[in-house]
Amino acid sequence: MTQQQLFQNIQKKQSFLCVGLDTDIKKIPEHLLELDDPIYAFNQAIIDATAPYCVAYKPNLAFYESLGVKGWIAFEKTVAYIKQRYPDQFIIADAKRGDIGNTSEMYARTFFDTVKVDAVTVAPYMGEDSVKPFLIYPEKWVILLALTSNKGSHDFQFVEDNLGEKLFEKVLRTSQEWGDNEQMMYVVGATQGKMFEDVRKIVPNHFLLVPGVGAQGGSLEEVCKYGMNSICGLLVNSSRGVIYADNSENFANAAREEAHKLQLEMKEMLEKYI
Repeated sequence: MTQQQLFQNIQKKQSFLCVGLDTDIKKIPEHLLELDDPIYAFNQAIIDATAPYCVAYKPNLAFYESLGVKGWIAFEKTVAYIKQRYPDQFIIADAKRGDIGNTSEMYARTFFDTVKVDAVTVAPYMGEDSVKPFLIYPEKWVILLALTSNKGSHDFQFVEDNLGEKLFEKVLRTSQEWGDNEQMMYVVGATQGKMFEDVRKIVPNHFLLVPGVGAQGGSLEEVCKYGMNSICGLLVNSSRGVIYADNSENFANAAREEAHKLQLEMKEMLEKYI
């Protein structure tokens, strides 16, 4: 999927919502546990309920890998289901991979050749040769961790060098030598608020994947005010706030309502800032 195709879908749906499929076997409704593959059954219901209101899905690999082979199978089935039933959806494997070159080549092969997602989150700490193997796939995306929403982001990401450049700023600047805005996005946490202004000074044309709206306390208004560009340039993720809106047999309808609510808010933001 190209950047323009993603923007066209945002315009069509009047939404830049990404639904995070952080599917925890301990949190899904109990009646699903009787099924052969409760994780997949939960995901199917959530996807069917929310697809009209979002443009992307983001399975978080930790929740699937924690279940071993069964979890990985549920992940692959989930991706295949989205691709078959909702081919306009942008699929992100939230894997946060990053290792020496030959290992990264295998990670890239896993997600782009075997599972066939559109994007994968990658940690930049090991530098160019750990990221480049992901960038050789046409119309596939690397989403590089830049400025995250967790409390510990201040431990390293805000450390300044002797010229006053923060580490996250160096990641943004240096990584642009590896790929362009048709190949790379960046993770920028919603809780960073006004810091989106600083991010946009360095990467004005890239898409940003924005976790942290909702359960983590990030403001959609602030994210859009400081982070939106002429093609929206945002994929705002909501996980727990959507998929765990209800824990009864009505869980899918509750997820639909939450996704629709976010879509309406996003429609307002698109009208206001683009």
